[in-house]
Amino acid sequence: MSSAVTTPPVIAGAARLHRAFGERRAQGSAALVTYVMGGDPDLGTSRAMALACVEGGADVLEIGVPFSDPVADGPVIQRAAERALAAGTTLTTCLDLVNALRRDTDVPIALMGYWNPVLAYGEERFLEDCQEAGVDALIVPDLLPEEAGPFGALSRAAGVASVFLLAPTSTAARRAAVVGATTGFVYFVSVTGVTGARKELPPELAAQVAKVREESTVPVAIGFGVSGPEQARSLAGLADGVVVGSAIVDRIAAGGPRKARAERVRKFVASLRRGLDQR
Repeated sequence: MSSAVTTPPVIAGAARLHRAFGERRAQGSAALVTYVMGGDPDLGTSRAMALACVEGGADVLEIGVPFSDPVADGPVIQRAAERALAAGTTLTTCLDLVNALRRDTDVPIALMGYWNPVLAYGEERFLEDCQEAGVDALIVPDLLPEEAGPFGALSRAAGVASVFLLAPTSTAARRAAVVGATTGFVYFVSVTGVTGARKELPPELAAQVAKVREESTVPVAIGFGVSGPEQARSLAGLADGVVVGSAIVDRIAAGGPRKARAERVRKFVASLRRGLDQR
């Protein structure tokens, strides 16, 4: 009597992410992941900014959830979180934001936030609501892959992909843990420290990312420090994707009417897209 062969469930969010990365790779380019803080300076504006990113050529949207102690974020995103919290933004309203974006775009959406709000919300309830809202992936910087087993299983069951971070200082053991636990894409932090646009990126970055790509079965994206199209172009040949956050948040924070902010963001993202496509 033969036994049935079981296969792991298809993670819907992972499939959408991999398709987005794969389409750009087939074009000889790299996927562009753009970050917008949910609720900065209000939910309506952050929705408009996210859609401006899509219009500019973003392949994946990363929506930040504001938190009072954002350990991985630099001053630009910290201030965005403060503005969003002051406007009353919560994890629940960020899920509402994703739900609203889903009515206008089918671009994959990753929700980026910290572990304490998820615990307070309730892990199973949170993942159910992520699935209902249309969240494709979760990025939780302070959740280590070695500690994410039960939550990772719940995420897979809900069809929500997991994204874990690697740093230039990560050990071989940590690389193995991240690669083994990640179902969406590996987020390679280009520099040590916190988020923030930088004029130069480390010269050893190419070799470090190449090592991760050798070991990973999922796409690898580089983030932290990307400030403009020239840097984006230089990184496009190193990884499957490039993440840009603080440089976009800076342009949102520059003020003006919502329409003017959206146009500023769209133009900047379009310049990043051209940079990636011209490598």
